[in-house]
Amino acid sequence: MNIIILIFEGIRMFVLGARSGIFYKPDGKKLAGYLESLGPIFIKFGQLLSTRTDILDVGTAKDLQGLTDSCQPFSVKKLRAIIEQELGDSIENIFDDFDNKPLAAASLAQVHLAKLKDGKHIVIKVLRPGIEKEVKKNLRLLKAAAKFCTYVYSESHRLRPVEVVKDYESTILRELDLKLEAANTNLTRKNFSNSEELYIPEVFLDMTTSRVMVLEEIDGIPCTDIEQIEKFGINKKRLAENGVMIFLNQVFRDNFFHADMHPGNIFVSKKHPDTPGYIAIDCAITGSLSNDERYILARMLQAVLKQNYKSLAQLFISSEWVDPDTNIIDLENTLRACCEPIFEKPLSEIEFGKLLLYLFQSTRPYGLSLQPSLVLLQKTLIHIEGMGRQIYPELDFWGIAEPYLDNWLKEQFSPLKLKEFIVENKEDLLMKASEMPGFIYEALDELRVYSKNRKSYDEKINKMQMQFQREKYIIRAIGIGIIVLWGIFVILS
Repeated sequence: MNIIILIFEGIRMFVLGARSGIFYKPDGKKLAGYLESLGPIFIKFGQLLSTRTDILDVGTAKDLQGLTDSCQPFSVKKLRAIIEQELGDSIENIFDDFDNKPLAAASLAQVHLAKLKDGKHIVIKVLRPGIEKEVKKNLRLLKAAAKFCTYVYSESHRLRPVEVVKDYESTILRELDLKLEAANTNLTRKNFSNSEELYIPEVFLDMTTSRVMVLEEIDGIPCTDIEQIEKFGINKKRLAENGVMIFLNQVFRDNFFHADMHPGNIFVSKKHPDTPGYIAIDCAITGSLSNDERYILARMLQAVLKQNYKSLAQLFISSEWVDPDTNIIDLENTLRACCEPIFEKPLSEIEFGKLLLYLFQSTRPYGLSLQPSLVLLQKTLIHIEGMGRQIYPELDFWGIAEPYLDNWLKEQFSPLKLKEFIVENKEDLLMKASEMPGFIYEALDELRVYSKNRKSYDEKINKMQMQFQREKYIIRAIGIGIIVLWGIFVILS
């Protein structure tokens, strides 16, 4: 079934590509049109590419920026009908004024300006009709490709394509519920309530449903409009550095980060040019890490910054990002050989995205396993670095991150942090303490029973292992059979 989906989608992609002219003298505009025709997930891929001026020429990247808010709009008649259905009243009764011309048209939704009866200027965001069907169609293709990859690519266990797609599926489906986006926006607004670095617009929760969201109108400069940024006399160096600080605070301070920071969602405030800040919208995709993941990530970044390859190798092994049986000396030497040539450059010239890629490639022989929980974080880092370097090419990501991570790691072991943890979790700690005697008695009973029936348990475990081994061979045989049948089909056709 997966092969049928891949063949069908491959033909569709080829036909759409031929129509768009992407195979004949390709350029940025053709590429943008082609990605838009393929569906919302491909549009999001184009948005990510638009920030990567390190791999695309400036003209192509600029053309792809149109995918952030200049997609083909849907009819305003349908949009008005959705609003009236969701809010239970006519447009005239809800708003004092409503602009039929779209302010922006993105991959999943469309935005219009309006004014409430009390005079407040707002924007109203409406999901595209039938968007759920389009997203699920794209997801079917990704799932089929991921499954097929596990059969034909010997190192698929390292990349975990099925897990990555599954994780992305849950993320993108959450983006189709504007109530969740409203809640995420509200939480991010609270986290940065007294910050000069980031402003989050107010959400009108009483006028928000799963398909419609109303929020405060903002006045900002698109973060990619360098001419306007310079016109307003905004300190570009400070602005780019603030972007890095926002990311670090979201990940390590708040453990709740905006994971869709493409240029269409980020604006520059016109206030305070000497100490500039950003305005962020569209908090539908957010991420968080476990405490262990944050701690390991902080220590890994710190080890890279300090070029402590022994510590970095130990972290890769202890966190099981590589095979636990890896020889630490071999891994340390590999990491040193990978990073040393890069660190010959000034830190301000080192691109984090490329460094990540080199690290992954160098640890591939040791069975590096891609962590699905970190995929969103990696994507966010690439967005942040790409936008920051567009604004200020000499952005020193490392110079900002190093002292921040040093302080954060010190704070994790401070007496105040321990006191804060005890106060916040005192009920859970007391409950678990009261349950400890029961757990000890249960463990002793289980050990007693196991010692009496050890031989029986060992036989059951051996039988299960043999059964799993047989099933593994059967699955492989089926996969090879499908590939052979597909090859025969291609030859005969």
